Amino acid sequence: LAHRVIVYDYDPLTASARFDKVTIYGSDGSVREVDASSACDYAAPARAIYWGARQIMIELGALQPGDIIDYTIAKKGFTYALLADLPADDDERFVPPMRGEFYDIVPFWVDYPTVNKIYSVSVPENKPVQYEFYQGECRSSVRKADGRKLFTFSTSMALPFKSERNMVALYDVAPKLMLSSTEKWEEKSLWFHKVNEDYGSFEPLPEAQKKVDELLKGAKDNMEKISILTHWVADNMRYSGIPMGKGEGYTLHNTKMNFTDRCGVCKDKAALLISMLRMAGFEAYPAMTMAGSRIETIPADHFNHCVVVVKLEDGTYMPLDPTWVPFKRELWSSAEQQQNYLPGIPEGSDLCLTPVSDPMNHYLKIDAKTTLAADGTLTGEFVVNAEGQSDGSVRSPFLQGYADRVYRALEAQLLAVSPQAVLEGYSCKDAKDYQKAPISLKIKFSIPAYATIGEGVIMCKPLVFTDIYSGVCSFLRVDTSVKERQYAFKDGCSRYVEMKEIMTLPAGYKMVQEAATASAEGSVAYASGSLSQAGNKLRAERKISLGKRVYEAADWSEFREAVNAYKAIANNMLVFEKR
Repeated sequence: LAHRVIVYDYDPLTASARFDKVTIYGSDGSVREVDASSACDYAAPARAIYWGARQIMIELGALQPGDIIDYTIAKKGFTYALLADLPADDDERFVPPMRGEFYDIVPFWVDYPTVNKIYSVSVPENKPVQYEFYQGECRSSVRKADGRKLFTFSTSMALPFKSERNMVALYDVAPKLMLSSTEKWEEKSLWFHKVNEDYGSFEPLPEAQKKVDELLKGAKDNMEKISILTHWVADNMRYSGIPMGKGEGYTLHNTKMNFTDRCGVCKDKAALLISMLRMAGFEAYPAMTMAGSRIETIPADHFNHCVVVVKLEDGTYMPLDPTWVPFKRELWSSAEQQQNYLPGIPEGSDLCLTPVSDPMNHYLKIDAKTTLAADGTLTGEFVVNAEGQSDGSVRSPFLQGYADRVYRALEAQLLAVSPQAVLEGYSCKDAKDYQKAPISLKIKFSIPAYATIGEGVIMCKPLVFTDIYSGVCSFLRVDTSVKERQYAFKDGCSRYVEMKEIMTLPAGYKMVQEAATASAEGSVAYASGSLSQAGNKLRAERKISLGKRVYEAADWSEFREAVNAYKAIANNMLVFEKR
């Protein structure tokens, strides 16, 4: 049933595609030809980016277990949107952006048992092509005939790739083939620089220059100027991709279009920031990256995202991303740590890698003071302090939508603890001025019937041992029940979380359990927790530090132990008896 319809995506700006032949070999020995002309060609579903992608689809009719589907798709062209408005029958639209060069990225993993998977490409004999097969094995051959070289790669009896939860992208772990006629990444870097300079993507604009001068008035140093311009572009340019004619591929739209429309995708945001930085006296250039997976040393264009590099006073280049940092305190989102990127700079560049961000750059700290009444009501207040990616999550209700959304969002944090929770009030200084300082939010609350009450017995948890602000803690959604991992895995961001509470208990109540501690020590991840009572004060604390966004399989033991220790101290209800 899942295979009765075949769907294939293509971009009409740069490619054509059609079903050439479709045959069903029945398990009963029958052979049925499907009329290839019955295929449909229609606009592909889209969200946020509307560049006219299309799909071809053909219905095969009823299939039986054991039937074999044999089909051929004739495709011509390239897979990236290009920059020219040309007639549909003009072969120029099929030429790759880097004219005269060839590359391909071929996934060799399968979703269902496959007898044979074969990839062949024929190139002129004098065209050098380098290739590498990653994360698996294949049969390969190169044959020469009639002045051409035929490269063939194949695998047999391939089974579906067995994924792991929270695993890195399939491109980083599953079998794949990469080919390129480009010798090294520096060539691609130089080409990317030249194609945009030749087009005039970053030419100054008087209106934009006036805005730059206005924004930078009073700025103290270069880093403040870079920050002001990055955040202005990030916050003031809407993300929405529509066809805009020339400039839909590696060539970035010009300053006039971007500054006037204030609308576009990552490359449009990057282009406007580069233009504004240059008008402020900086050297700035575009860079290509791949959000979500690794870029290999074979220079095949594994890119899906455009960012910026700016030259600092010491001669080094600093990456900036106006697409991923709207209303964030960072200039480069730490959700993009350990990510390859290729700057398009005049001297050329090899692949670069974004650094790991220290967990303390993304701290979440909650400090609660609560009182538990004899009838089970919990009252009190807590302060939330956050920075970096954690700041962005905590602060977002204050920056998005109407004011009543703030109340509902803060109330939702309490309702995750108990459906009886009541938000009594909150305060947050300079909540909208996110660049001024890390967020500090104070919340006052009450929760009737928070504790379970018996005769001389109370049962409950400290507030900081519940799901309060658990949405900020992406590591809690990583499945730690798995003891071993075969592949690398990822979390949302490196992060430090610290939660403390002093709970005042009703007079005479004593914790039945012994004082407890939990800990896990490691070089990339560690955690600790403690629980104790002195007089009528219950002290609860837990903290965790996670040092990366992308981890190797060898890091799993440390990561798992730290997360499990963080959870373990908060797992059980506490019992208090009146004595």
